[in-house]
Amino acid sequence: MPTIATTTTVDLEGLLEFVRPRHHGILLTFRGDGSPQASPVTCGVDDSGRIVVSTYPDRAKAVNIRRTPRASMVVLSDEFTGAWVQVDGAAEVVDSPLAVEPLVEYYRNVAGEHPDWDEYREAMVRRAKSLIRLTPQRWSPIATGGIPAHLAGQDD
Repeated sequence: MPTIATTTTVDLEGLLEFVRPRHHGILLTFRGDGSPQASPVTCGVDDSGRIVVSTYPDRAKAVNIRRTPRASMVVLSDEFTGAWVQVDGAAEVVDSPLAVEPLVEYYRNVAGEHPDWDEYREAMVRRAKSLIRLTPQRWSPIATGGIPAHLAGQDD
């Protein structure tokens, strides 16, 4: 029996409910010439409903967002054939030391409690970590792959 492709339209709360437990994504930013630049990332949702990614200030994704403060994120399920969604919106980069407490929130929302928060905070400053925040403004339906429903009954 073939797998039927699905799309489920959701509101913002439904989007965030879908994204929160999923931490694999592809972040799309824009190079200086306008072409897309894709980065596989670990992502989470902060307490304000933004999709967040930990990075370094000189990485292409951070440089691109500083120049063009918008991005798209494709949030993937753990299994490659699982459901996914694309989220588009305004993006910003927060640098250390201002990023330290948002990075604590990011860690908690993605991985839970750290065994030594003082050590974690110190490491974030020492490594000059940054945080990317993507505010959802538009998103696709939550989708799964497969055969379009209108073709499922046809013989190949």
